[in-house]
Amino acid sequence: MSAAEKYPATAADWIAGARPHTWANAFAPVIVGSGTAAYAGGFQLPQAILAFIVAWALIIGVNYANDYSDGIRGTDEDRSGPARLTGGGLARPEHVKYAAFSAFAVAGIAGIVLSLFSAWWFILVGAVCIAGAWFYTGGKNPYGYRGLGEVAVFIFFGLVAVMGTQYTQAGTVTWVGFAAAVAIGAISASVNLANNIRDIPSDRATGKITLAVTLGDGPSRLLFSSLTLVPFVVSVLFAFSSPWLLLGLVALPLTLPGIRRMNSAASGAELIPVLGSNGRAMLVWALVTAAVMFLLGG
Repeated sequence: MSAAEKYPATAADWIAGARPHTWANAFAPVIVGSGTAAYAGGFQLPQAILAFIVAWALIIGVNYANDYSDGIRGTDEDRSGPARLTGGGLARPEHVKYAAFSAFAVAGIAGIVLSLFSAWWFILVGAVCIAGAWFYTGGKNPYGYRGLGEVAVFIFFGLVAVMGTQYTQAGTVTWVGFAAAVAIGAISASVNLANNIRDIPSDRATGKITLAVTLGDGPSRLLFSSLTLVPFVVSVLFAFSSPWLLLGLVALPLTLPGIRRMNSAASGAELIPVLGSNGRAMLVWALVTAAVMFLLGG
């Protein structure tokens, strides 16, 4: 049997392995972070483009890294989500790992260039982000198997991504930037949590102790709803700065089908659409909020 017959991954499989439905988690923080920079009077297009490259490459890298690490541990053998490259036997495990490292390299190079526009210590921040992406499910003691996945998403794709984007452009972090970071971090963590709620049975069986496994099904679903609604609470807080920022509430209806589904008897593959609906809501909230901030920017 040839290698192509044994590992039949196509270009479409590799694209699917990069998990495009999660890319909103990378784009949204850079969009709203750039908006907060404009609101502070400091938007810089080159830095924004570099931040997009860093965030996009980082999330692709973490997706391939998770595919590789979960696959070789056997935790993807009985999952209800989309097929994985490693666990599904579509690609050589080492090739998936190389894809992850290649994406991390792109993120690292773009991050170094970005640091030249702002502060040298952003290189250290980038190194921590890449290490966090790999050790989420990689290494001997992955923290994603210890219930810290949502915390990491909140920090890296919320606080670091949004405030880092604002700082590299405006040279400062404002309360608006911090609030936007909390908003994006929370709803981004809800997407990760929805994924883990879906996989509670298989994760519990394989010893993958996610936050959803630790809390249990019911409390995890309530937490999902709470995290999902944080951006809209932040929009109300933003109204103290400008009532026009209430326009971010237009994304709220996009979250309601997912919240209803999550708080119903839906389970397993029935929860897959929730990831997409929350991702779209996050992206729309970021786009609308950023657009208003650009228009109001000093």
